[in-house]
Amino acid sequence: MYRDNSLMPKEAVRLAVLGTLIQNGPQRYADLAGALRHFLDRIVGPSLDLMGTSLEMLRYEGLIEALDGTGMEDNALLGATEAGRAEFDTLMRANVRAPSADGLNKLVIALKLRFLHLLDVESQRDQIDHLASLCETELARLGDLKRGSAGTDGHFADWLEHDIAQAEERLAWFNTLLSRL
Repeated sequence: MYRDNSLMPKEAVRLAVLGTLIQNGPQRYADLAGALRHFLDRIVGPSLDLMGTSLEMLRYEGLIEALDGTGMEDNALLGATEAGRAEFDTLMRANVRAPSADGLNKLVIALKLRFLHLLDVESQRDQIDHLASLCETELARLGDLKRGSAGTDGHFADWLEHDIAQAEERLAWFNTLLSRL
């Protein structure tokens, strides 16, 4: 993890693997690899940072295990271990970094929302509250940028208004989700 206790790309992939196995139960190696590739590519696009984590490494570390067969070569049925479940819990509780253009935060938020229901209700509330706080911070940053660029020519002000509206909508969505728990 980064110093701020937020996920690095390889840890986001770990979360995707472990969450998928915990949520859906054991899966064949090829099916799991294909589902992960599809999800990750659709959220952040092809990324060398995300392609580096292999299922074999997670197996070697004891986070997943082959329930039959040995691995990729015989399309083994893979499942999460108890150590993998503990790692999933740690990864789900990790911080999310302030928004950035690299796509990793979008992936981490998507993974948290995809697997949030696997946590106890209080942990779900904590995670949603943290995500809402990120939206509030983003709105403050964008508001400051808007004030600092008032009266400038071009299309920046319109784009900024659009960005602010999206952040406000995200904040409202998180607050609604929080009230439903």
